[in-house]
Amino acid sequence: MNRTIPTAGAASIMSMALLAGGAHAAVTPDACESSAFQINQHPAAASFDARAVWLDKRLIKWPGADPGAVFRLYYAPNGALTAPIGGKAKGAAGFITLAPFKGTVPAAAATRFKYLADGPVLQVNENDADDVPALLRQQLVLVQEDAQGTVRAATRIQVAAALDDLYAAAAGLDKLGVRVDDKRTAFTLWAPTARQAAVCIYNGPAKPTRAVYQMRFDDKTGAWSVALPSDLSGKYYKYAVDVAVDGAGIVRNMVTDPYSVSLNADSKRSYIARLDAPRLKPAGWDASPVPQTVKNPADMVVYELHVRDFSINDDSVRPEHRGKYLAFTDNNSNGMKHLTALARAGLTDVHLLPVYDIGSVPETGCAVPQPFGAADGIAQQALVNETAHTDCFNWGYDPYHYNAPEGSYATDPARAEVRVLEFRRMVDSLHKAGLRVGMDVVYNHTFKAGQDEKSVLDRIVPGYYHRLDAKGNVEQSTCCDNTATENLMMGKLMIDSVALWASQYKIDSFRFDLMGHQPRAVMEQLQQKVNVAAGRKVQLLGEGWNFGEVADGARFVQASQLSLNGSAIGTFNDRTRDAVRGGSAGDAGEALFQRQGWINGLVYDPNAHAGQVPASALLKAADLVRAGLAGSIRSYPLQTYDGQVKTLASIDYNGQPAGYVAEPSEVVNYVENHDNQTLFDIDVFKLPLGTSRQDRARVQVLGMAVDAFSQGVAYYHAGIDVLRSKSLDRNSFNSGDWFNRLDWTYRDNYFGTGLPPQADNGKDYALIKPLLANAALKPLPADIAWTRDAFRDLLAVRASSTLFRLSTAEEIKRRLRFFNTGTQQVPTVAAAYLDGRGYEGAGFKGIAYFINVDKIGHTIADPQAVGKRMRLHPVFMADGVADKRAAQASFDSATGSYDIPPRTAVVFVED
Repeated sequence: MNRTIPTAGAASIMSMALLAGGAHAAVTPDACESSAFQINQHPAAASFDARAVWLDKRLIKWPGADPGAVFRLYYAPNGALTAPIGGKAKGAAGFITLAPFKGTVPAAAATRFKYLADGPVLQVNENDADDVPALLRQQLVLVQEDAQGTVRAATRIQVAAALDDLYAAAAGLDKLGVRVDDKRTAFTLWAPTARQAAVCIYNGPAKPTRAVYQMRFDDKTGAWSVALPSDLSGKYYKYAVDVAVDGAGIVRNMVTDPYSVSLNADSKRSYIARLDAPRLKPAGWDASPVPQTVKNPADMVVYELHVRDFSINDDSVRPEHRGKYLAFTDNNSNGMKHLTALARAGLTDVHLLPVYDIGSVPETGCAVPQPFGAADGIAQQALVNETAHTDCFNWGYDPYHYNAPEGSYATDPARAEVRVLEFRRMVDSLHKAGLRVGMDVVYNHTFKAGQDEKSVLDRIVPGYYHRLDAKGNVEQSTCCDNTATENLMMGKLMIDSVALWASQYKIDSFRFDLMGHQPRAVMEQLQQKVNVAAGRKVQLLGEGWNFGEVADGARFVQASQLSLNGSAIGTFNDRTRDAVRGGSAGDAGEALFQRQGWINGLVYDPNAHAGQVPASALLKAADLVRAGLAGSIRSYPLQTYDGQVKTLASIDYNGQPAGYVAEPSEVVNYVENHDNQTLFDIDVFKLPLGTSRQDRARVQVLGMAVDAFSQGVAYYHAGIDVLRSKSLDRNSFNSGDWFNRLDWTYRDNYFGTGLPPQADNGKDYALIKPLLANAALKPLPADIAWTRDAFRDLLAVRASSTLFRLSTAEEIKRRLRFFNTGTQQVPTVAAAYLDGRGYEGAGFKGIAYFINVDKIGHTIADPQAVGKRMRLHPVFMADGVADKRAAQASFDSATGSYDIPPRTAVVFVED
């Protein structure tokens, strides 16, 4: 061992010495007042990749390094270390020598880092082991040297596993953030690599510093804390944290709390609050019940809605409430009347696109462009693009603070208490309307990483919270800076955050963006803890896509489609989506037209671009639709188009199993959501150009019927029931209010309101322009109203019987029977019988349902229906039924035959 400091004495003396020369002055009120978000204490002399990885607190692996070299770990408390190739390491306070590890890497570490390339494993000597925590609080560079001490390679070390090992006790911290009671206010910040930490207290969102307090470090948990002997509710705070940052040196970051429960405008200061305080609750909040409409996940019928979309265009909402949480409290508005009608029909949940604090929308002074132009004009998108980063709209997949409500949806973003209260008023109002409330959450990435002003996590514990590549750069496969929920405290942050929303805001379910980037084990732990925190079962749904650096289990068992069997966590069903719509989410150019789907003409009604498509394509699509109707249950047996009986897991979907779930709670069926073109818009491409407005509305209803009749969770995008169009925009995340509008007066669906934004659509302008200019494609108010009412009829049918939402795979296999299958089928008709005998809530002895997507009617025989007494479902017999054509469907008991009109979804019941 070789150091530039004495080697004698206790380990505690050594730890103090390691930090010598890097001590800093205490944080002063002047620092708290500074407008700078970062103050450089000691500039760096060099920057390094991070190609080595701590496997635990003692072991380090350096992929690609020379195992025969000399390895020294240099440390520099002032961050001024250099290690030029071919020269000598300089600027260090000392080093420790690492020896090759001759043993077997512990199983947990070997599994966690199985993705690393080959390279030597090095170990910290036993005599140096106690110094590792102090080493991690300064600049560290691992250097590969020859016998003469010449640098051959140098790297930083990825730090997460060492911190997880050293501070495993942090998993038990239940007081991160600020906690307030009648006698004290306590702050706790997990920052194990910080040199020091202090908390600045402010009397208001823009008032001067009240005081600053140094925090104490706990070497067991790695947390800094301070408790003040008074209730500081209503005050504001932020932290001053000194950390070593590659390429910057030792910096003092003035940073908000990752556990902030609210903030002032644009998230400059965190807010001190007791969320149980009466002034932060609507009247009657504690006693207000949650709707009891969902007994098992398959009961869920979800409407995915963006807070701003809901009301910004609704003149019946008070002006100060438009685009805000409080729009949901205007019960006589057109929008709330719409949601209430859906709840009466059978909708159970409204899922809100991100409503946590986001980084992409200015909370004060955001721009509101006023586009105008021709149906196929380019001016609208140009104007929207001018203010795309400063306007009031974004989907919100840009997490800034996970635990705080977004301020742009509050009537007063500057006052942190307002967003808390108004968010709760929104939830309370929706609950009173009979609707549960779900949240779209995005724990797979943050808005910013590194030392950006809007980076929170990385400025507190640099290099810990994000998933890194082989050079230590943040992975960005999710579009942004990927988080690493496999790391202890990032996983804990996600779990704690969801528990807070469920318990403090009565959120009933969560939709996880790109959930396949989370470990299954962490999601299952989250499910357990959130249920306990909420005191009830909270449903978890998510995107189970398998891609990026975690694909195929590269780093852990993912919470992805094929890895969640038996978890009861739902994933979105792309099999049904693609079969129904045609093509895939990434289609562009001619493929948008050519790749028709089951509802919009595949083989049976080809458009001008379709070309020669084999009949088998339609047959395969029909089987995929049936698989979706059966809940995509892996073990469900289906007679396929070639006459064979196969389990759904044996049916191919682009090289994957069509059936991929163990239970219906694990599948979310949808044909439209916020991503990609709306169903109406994709049908503009795929239906033959001459298809009438009325038939376009019918095709929309057929798509919605697939979801309504499918086992599992039914998921709809807001506006699907009013023929919502985004003027053919394929990616409206930043397309402003103009391309994301909803019209609750049912006069316009906003098709043909200009060419969509060029960045994502420009390559297809030549194809899009003539479509937008074609007035015959735009629906009339009567078409919109008919679709609206037909959707409500479908909801009522689904709500009328538990047979449409069977709770287990065994019940689905026992009670759901398809007919019109095999080699003699009519592939444009899905036909099924549900056996209701002895099943609670069935309502009928049996149910037969049909979806005929063809332009002509068909007679479908069910040999097992001969002699039965089947009648139209009461919804289709009612005077006010929207689809009068469905009422023309008939059943012949003598032959067991059903006559199904063209482009019709209809249900028969057996008493």
